[in-house]
Amino acid sequence: MCLAVPMRLVERRDEFSGLVEAEGVQREVSLMLHPEAQVGDWLLIHAGYAIGGIDEEEARITLELLRQVADVEVPQ
Repeated sequence: MCLAVPMRLVERRDEFSGLVEAEGVQREVSLMLHPEAQVGDWLLIHAGYAIGGIDEEEARITLELLRQVADVEVPQ
């Protein structure tokens, strides 16, 4: 299964790379698949690539759901 994580673009490094952040975690990503991204945009990040945009409310909801999944204890 593949998972894209919503992250906000906080800095453009050059034409095709930038720095994204979510939940205090920052990552450098490629913007080659979404070159029109602007600082402040929420992006879907998968395997180091911004693969599309997402609105802020949908990003918030998705991050909350990911938090809930991470908090589930798996019985052993």
